[in-house]
Amino acid sequence: MQQLGGTDLKRLHRTWRRRNENRLAVLLEHVESPFNVGSIVRTAAAMGAESLYLAGRTPDVQIAGVRKVSMGTDRYLSVQRFETFKEAAAKARADGYRLVALELADESVPLPAARLDSDVCLVVGHEDRGVSAEALNSCDAVVFVPQLGKVGSLNVATALAVGCYEVRRQGFDFADQPAEGADGTEGFDAE
Repeated sequence: MQQLGGTDLKRLHRTWRRRNENRLAVLLEHVESPFNVGSIVRTAAAMGAESLYLAGRTPDVQIAGVRKVSMGTDRYLSVQRFETFKEAAAKARADGYRLVALELADESVPLPAARLDSDVCLVVGHEDRGVSAEALNSCDAVVFVPQLGKVGSLNVATALAVGCYEVRRQGFDFADQPAEGADGTEGFDAE
């Protein structure tokens, strides 16, 4: 086994893109750390998000800390800035997205149990205070990442990465995918 080179890597990603027709977007409400924003930008671009909506005190993607971490991947996203969550949410809805907040809240549902097989805009909030009450009450759904360890929450960028992956996972079309490994064996062998 060996790592994939540039051309093979592009071919692999192109194959997966064709298996997922759902659109993905991300809305950041008062995410203040440039490093978290940069990480989120890079994850959103890697997961094929189309749009990034910045609301409130979220820093612009062009500031140094964001650029350092995102490594210029904002060029793959339509980035739009709004003064308020309400304005950003209205634009995301006008663009055809269902708003899904990623937050530990009393009525949130576990991420794997949520129906995310449509055009979804994931909403995350401030590193300490999370998604605002206004945003929680105006989203179409609220989900959380189930955690098994003794730590009660994830970093906002990490939680968003898990959320983006779950949206993509639910949108994958495996109808014509064989239920065996690439070498003809059934399943995958970790050894």
